[in-house]
Amino acid sequence: MNKYSHTHTKAYKHKHTQQKQGTKNVFVICFFFFKKTLYTPSQRVQFILGTEEDEEHAAHDLFTELDEICVKDGKDAEWKETARWLKFEEDVEDGGERWSKPYVATLSLHSLFELRSCIINGTVLLDMKASCIEEIADLVLDHQEAAHELDDSVRMKVREALLKRHHHQSDKKRNNLLPMVKSLTDSGRRQSEPHHMDKAGPATSPQPPPTNPDIKNGAPDNSQMDLSKVDTHFMKKIPTGAEASNVLVGELDFLERSIVAFVRLSPAVLLTGLTEVPIPTRFLFILLGPDGKAQQYHEIGRSMATIMTDEIFHDVAYKAKDRSDLLAGIDEFLDQVTVLPPGEWDPSIRIEPPKSVPSQEKRKMPGVPNGTAVPVEEELHGEHHGPELQRTGRLFGGLILDVKRKVPFYLSDFKDGLNLQCVASFLFLYCACMSPVITFGGLLGEATEGRISAIESLLGASMTGVAYSLFAGQPLTILGSTGPVLVFEKILFKFCKDYDLSYLSLRTCIGLWTAFLCLILVATDASSLVCYITRFTEEAFAALICLIFIYEALEKLFHLGELYPINRHADLDKLTLAYCWCAEPDNPSNKTLELWNQRNITASAVPWSNFTVSECLDLQGQFIGSACGHHGPYTPDVLFWSSILFFSTFFLSTFLKQFKTSRYFPTRVRSMISDFAVFLTIVLMVLIDYLIGVPSQKLQVPSNFKPTRDDRGWFINPIGRNPWWTVLAALIPALLCTILIFMDQQITAVIINRKEHKLLKGGGYHLDLLMVGVMLAVCSIMGLPWFVAATVLSITHVNSLKLESESAAPGEQPRFLGIREQRLTGLFIFLLMGCSVFMTGALQFIPMPVLYGVFLYMGVSSLKGIQFFDRLKLFGMPAKHQPDFIYLRHVPLRKVHLFTLTQLTCLVLLWVTKTSPAAIVFPMMVLALVFIRKLLDFCFSKRELSYLDDLMPENKKKKLDDDSKKADEEMLVDDSEKLEDKNTVKIPMESKPLHSPRTPDPRTDPSDINISDEMSKTTVWKSLNSNHKDTQRSNTNKKARTLALSVL
Repeated sequence: MNKYSHTHTKAYKHKHTQQKQGTKNVFVICFFFFKKTLYTPSQRVQFILGTEEDEEHAAHDLFTELDEICVKDGKDAEWKETARWLKFEEDVEDGGERWSKPYVATLSLHSLFELRSCIINGTVLLDMKASCIEEIADLVLDHQEAAHELDDSVRMKVREALLKRHHHQSDKKRNNLLPMVKSLTDSGRRQSEPHHMDKAGPATSPQPPPTNPDIKNGAPDNSQMDLSKVDTHFMKKIPTGAEASNVLVGELDFLERSIVAFVRLSPAVLLTGLTEVPIPTRFLFILLGPDGKAQQYHEIGRSMATIMTDEIFHDVAYKAKDRSDLLAGIDEFLDQVTVLPPGEWDPSIRIEPPKSVPSQEKRKMPGVPNGTAVPVEEELHGEHHGPELQRTGRLFGGLILDVKRKVPFYLSDFKDGLNLQCVASFLFLYCACMSPVITFGGLLGEATEGRISAIESLLGASMTGVAYSLFAGQPLTILGSTGPVLVFEKILFKFCKDYDLSYLSLRTCIGLWTAFLCLILVATDASSLVCYITRFTEEAFAALICLIFIYEALEKLFHLGELYPINRHADLDKLTLAYCWCAEPDNPSNKTLELWNQRNITASAVPWSNFTVSECLDLQGQFIGSACGHHGPYTPDVLFWSSILFFSTFFLSTFLKQFKTSRYFPTRVRSMISDFAVFLTIVLMVLIDYLIGVPSQKLQVPSNFKPTRDDRGWFINPIGRNPWWTVLAALIPALLCTILIFMDQQITAVIINRKEHKLLKGGGYHLDLLMVGVMLAVCSIMGLPWFVAATVLSITHVNSLKLESESAAPGEQPRFLGIREQRLTGLFIFLLMGCSVFMTGALQFIPMPVLYGVFLYMGVSSLKGIQFFDRLKLFGMPAKHQPDFIYLRHVPLRKVHLFTLTQLTCLVLLWVTKTSPAAIVFPMMVLALVFIRKLLDFCFSKRELSYLDDLMPENKKKKLDDDSKKADEEMLVDDSEKLEDKNTVKIPMESKPLHSPRTPDPRTDPSDINISDEMSKTTVWKSLNSNHKDTQRSNTNKKARTLALSVL
C-alpha cells in the first residue's frame, strides 16, 4: 500500500470511530480536506476496493438489462427490453425480431457527464431491504417526495408506470415457436394482476403489498411456467451465482422534471418478470423524464449499463458506502476512457469484441495517480520454473518431494479422466502412436536383422507407456521412439557384427548401465539443472522435432512413388503392348538358391510366366515388362489416391479442430466435433478408401505374440557369449546414451510443464526420470526397444486436453483455463496398443497415407505457439504490418532479428547433425545450445532477454534478492517520513504574516491531475449543473406561487 492509501485508511477508520462516538475533531476535518483536495478518484477507488469484504457486499458477476417504457399501437404502456450486457452490449435490432451481434459499447462523453449528474442530483439508496418491486417503488418515491423532488399529484402515476409489465425479447421468440394456449386459469391470473391496467384505470394502492396467493413480487406466481419459458441457451452463458442489474429509462408526458434513483438491494431479490432470466436483482437504476428526450435517456441508460460491466466500477458499486463512493467510481472510469475524434469515427460502427482483454488489475494498484500502473521492475532474477526444480541438497530429496507433491492428486488423476474429451484424445493419439511404433520397429528390424522388430516394439511401448502413465510425475508426457536412439542401435549392431559380439547381450549391459546412471542423476537432484534450459533451447528443440515430423510425413508420401511410380511420357498407342510377367532371376542370390534347394526346385523347369504375383514373390522371381514397377506389378492410381488421402486427412483434421469457433450448430455439437476431429477424420478416410477400392498401402500389425526370431527369447543374458570385460566396457557408450535419454526426456518435460499450460498439479522431473530409467532396464533385459518422451506426441496430447470456459458471455472468447490433468488417456493408449496384436483384422483397413497425414497435422499444429516461428515471419513484414508482440514494444527490431538468426543457425546445425552419420552426437549438440544461450548474455541486456527468452539463474541470486528487499524497505521508510511531514496540517497563527510564502504545489505536474476537479471546470459540466439549478429554482418558484394562491 502506498503512502496515500496508507494515510487514507487510517483517516477513514478514525473518521468512523469518531462518528460513532458522536464527536467531531480536527482530524475529521483534515480527512474531509484531504478527501476533497488531495485524493484522486483512482486513489479513492483503490481505498474502497481495499476495504474488508463482508458476505453481504461480496461482488458477483452481473447481467445488466436495459428496459424502456413505450406505448405501441395505442395499447397499454409496457417496459420493453432494448439491450442487455453480460460483458459486451447486445441490442434488439430495429426490426425487433433478433438480437444484434455482441459488440464493444461506444459511449458519448456527454452521456457519461449526464450520468454523473444523475448520481449527484438523484436519489441513491444503498442496501435497501425490499422483497418485491412494489416495495422498491414505494421506497424510491418516498425518498423523492421527502426531498421535494416529486408532487403528490404525479406520485401514483409514476408508481403505476414503474409497475407496468416487462416485455422481453425472448418472449417474442417463444411466441413464434410455441402456440398461444391460454387457459381459463391463466386468464384469471392476468385479470387479478395489478400491473395490467388501462391508462384511464384507477391506480393501485401504494401501501399494502399484494396478498393474493397467486401473486408474488408484484407479478403472477407462474414459477413453473416461467421456468419453462426461460431461454435456456442464454442461461448457460450466465455464470453461476450471477446477479442482475436493471436499468429502467423512459419518458412520461405528465412529468415536468426527471426522476432519478440508484438502488442497491441487500440481499438481492428475485423479482419475477423484471429480468429476462430468473436471477436475483441487486441493482436498479431508474430514469424517468419529460417528453422529447427519449434518445438522451436511452444513452444515459446505456452509459449506466456499460459502466456496470466495468470490472472496477462493478466492484465499487458493491462496496460503496455513500454517493461519493459511486461518484469516485464514475470519475475513475472517466479517467480511464479513450476518446475517439468525432471527425474520424462513425458512431454507428460496431466494434467487434477483442480476442483478449487486458487485465484491469493495474487500476487496483495503489499509489499511482490516475490509475496508471506502477512500473514493475523486471523480474531479472525470477524463476521460469516451479519448485519442482529446486535443489534440496539431500540424497533423493527431489524424488521424495515429487512423490509428496503427486500423492494428493493421484486419485483425482483417474477421476478427472472420466470425460468425453479424454475419450476423443485417447482415440486420436492411439492411432497417432501406433504407426510410429510399428514403423520404428520395422526400421529397427531391418537394422538388426530381425533381432528387435515390430512385435518387440509394440510390447515395449505398451509396457513402458502403462508403467509411466501409472507412476510418472507428469503423465501428460507421451513416450515414443526417437531418431537418435535408432542411430545408436544401428551403430551398436554394426560394431557387434564387426567384432563378432552378441548384440542383444551387449545392448542389455549398456541399458543396465544407463538405468544405473539415471538413478544416480535422480539421487543427486541432477534434474534441477533443467532450469538452465530456457525458451531458447526449448523452442529450437521443439521446432526441430516438429520439422522432422513434417519432413518425414512428406518423405514417406514421396517414397510411395517408388512403390507406385508414375508413368511419365507414356505412349498411349503402345498401351496394348504393356505387360508384366514373372521370370527367372538373372543373378539369383545365395539365399534364393538355398530356398530352391530346400524345395527341390530346378529353375529351368519352373513355368515362371504362368505364376501369379504371390507365387512369383514366394519363389523370389523377378518381374519384367513395361507395366511393372520397381517392386513388381502395381496399380498406377495408387500414388495419386494416396496423395488425396494424405492432404485430405491434414486439411480435414485442421478444419474440424477449428470447428469449435465456427458459426454452425450448437456449442455442444461444435465442441464435440472439435474434440473428436482427428478420430472422425481417420474413420471418414478409412470408409472412403474402402468404398473407392484403390489398393493403397495399409497398416501392417504383427498377428502373433512371439519374438520375431526363433533364436532369441523374452529374457536376454547380459553376458551371453561375450567376454566378461564387455560388461565394464559398456559403461562408455552408456554415458552417451544417458545424455541422450536425459536431454530428450527433460526438454520435453520442460515444454509440457511451462506456465502457459496453467498446470495445477505440478510436475515431477525426478520421478519421470526414475520411471524412464527403470523401464529402460526392464526393456534391456527383455530385448525390447528403449522409449523416452516424444516431444510432438506430448505437445499434441496436451493440446487435445485443453480446457476452456463454458459460460462465456456473448461475444467473449472462451478463456483458456488449463489442461485436463489425468492419467487415463496415456494408460488406455498404451493398453490398447498392447492389445493391437489381437485387432489385426480391424487395423489392416487403415491406409498408411492417412497416418502420414496425421503426422503432418501433428507437426504443423505443434508449431503454433512457438515464438521462434512468429519471429521468423517478421523478416518478411513491413514494420507497420507487424503484430503487436510484447517484445516488439521493448526490444529494437534489429536485436529481435539477431536473436532469431542465432536460433535459426542453431536449428540448422541440429538438423544437419540429426540427418548426418554423426547423429550419435546429437544429444551433445542439444546440450551445446545451453552454452550458446549463455553467450547471448554478452550480446543482449537482461531486459531484452526477459522479453525474448527466460532469464538464466544466477549464483548470487539470493544475495541480490536480499539487497533488493533491503533497498525497498529503506525507500518505504523515507517515503513514510516525507508523507508525515507533507500531511501535517499547519494552522497559521495570528502573529504570522497574512501573506506567507506559497509552498510548491506537488500537483503541478500536468500528468498528475484529479479528473473530478478538472471535470468541474469544463463548460459541458457547468452547463449541466446550471440546467439542474435552473430546474430546481423554477420548481421552487412554482411551489411558492401555488402556496400564495392557496393562501389568497
